[in-house]
Amino acid sequence: MHPDRTSVPGPTAPLGPAGASTRFSAPVDTALRAAGWQPGRWDIKQAEFWADALREHTSPAGHRHAVFPAAVEAWAEFGGLHITPVGAGRQVAPATLHLDPLHGLHLARTLGDLGRALDTEICPLGAETDTHSLLAIDAEGRVYTLDHTGDWYVGPDIDHALVSLIAGVEPQRLTTHT
Repeated sequence: MHPDRTSVPGPTAPLGPAGASTRFSAPVDTALRAAGWQPGRWDIKQAEFWADALREHTSPAGHRHAVFPAAVEAWAEFGGLHITPVGAGRQVAPATLHLDPLHGLHLARTLGDLGRALDTEICPLGAETDTHSLLAIDAEGRVYTLDHTGDWYVGPDIDHALVSLIAGVEPQRLTTHT
């Protein structure tokens, strides 16, 4: 499997209050701030709690989660946020998100299988709460969603993924390379 690497709209740097530059477009920045995010947010204690919980969990069949720096960094900055976008999406409905990796606690085998198919490690990131899709991140920081219809590439990093999900940009289906 491989993500179709067509361009996905990325974060922009508009001017925020008092002319301060932000990482995200105004609607995305607004949704993130309403959820409790702010530039410089860093809760490494909570991120380490999640890392320990995932490392300690073993499925009944012996499957374990991979934990790596890209995941821990994403959790430290955005973990715990409940993000509710406002307005219509560009191509699909914007995603309501809960960034808590424990949504994927019991999916170690599924994430391991996807990681092997993509030749990387995959770790849970959170969930799209309206659709019950799992958000996941790989060792390089790329973000995916997994749901009953398939596996989807959302962006090359957490910033692009948040922009895509909050703005309602249609993700790219992962397909087998033939």
